[in-house]
Amino acid sequence: MYVLFTVYGMTVTHVEGCGTQLGGMGRYRGTKMEIGLLPKIKIEVIVSAIPVQDVIDAALDVLKSEEIGAGKIFVYDVEKVVRARTGEVDFDALQYKGE
Repeated sequence: MYVLFTVYGMTVTHVEGCGTQLGGMGRYRGTKMEIGLLPKIKIEVIVSAIPVQDVIDAALDVLKSEEIGAGKIFVYDVEKVVRARTGEVDFDALQYKGE
């Protein structure tokens, strides 16, 4: 089941890391070598008005897999948000105003 909601902002970062896959063998400029870190994508979303569990459920609908490396979801509190351009803080700083 897909839960539909709108996300007005997210940060996507290309990172490297390893979990239970522990990297593997690869080639760099023709030389065989051990690669300890694997390319990953980190997505960060701040949730203010949507129940956090709805966001988790929607992500799991897309990400859940029997394969190792499907990812993890971390949930943590954000103590303060300030919109640098306007000085708005917390909930107001996260609202999309169609600007």
